[in-house]
Amino acid sequence: MQSPNHNERRLGKPDMVVIHYTGMKTAEAARARLCDPASEVSAHWLVHLDGRTEALVPEDRRAWHAGVSEWEGERDVNSRSIGIELVNRGHEHGYHPFPEPQMAALERLLAEIMARWPVSPRNVVGHEDVAPGRKIDPGGKFDWARLARLGLAARR
Repeated sequence: MQSPNHNERRLGKPDMVVIHYTGMKTAEAARARLCDPASEVSAHWLVHLDGRTEALVPEDRRAWHAGVSEWEGERDVNSRSIGIELVNRGHEHGYHPFPEPQMAALERLLAEIMARWPVSPRNVVGHEDVAPGRKIDPGGKFDWARLARLGLAARR
């Protein structure tokens, strides 16, 4: 199932990735919300706990994942980014560490995205980075250091 919640990019090629967690009780509920036209939210990718990845919006399109946000002075983060949702219940429903299969799948996906688009490790960020005070995902249990060791992120 692909999400209808996307439009044309306004800023050219994506040069960043925003990592989120779903913050919902089940992966199925998260997918349904990301693909529901009434929700007006989406992401390019959904990464399951077991490492399965689902493409929900083509990467050359503007998915609606970052909301009110800003990065390096740009307020239309959706137009310059690729959004990845990691299945995780989040802080409201029993936040848990991100399992090995999910992290390994994320590593592969990030490497592929960075090979396709001009994304530098410093532009691989969390939702909490582009919407501080409003969003807290992917949160303290997300292993940024692991991604940094692999050259897939620059922080932590």
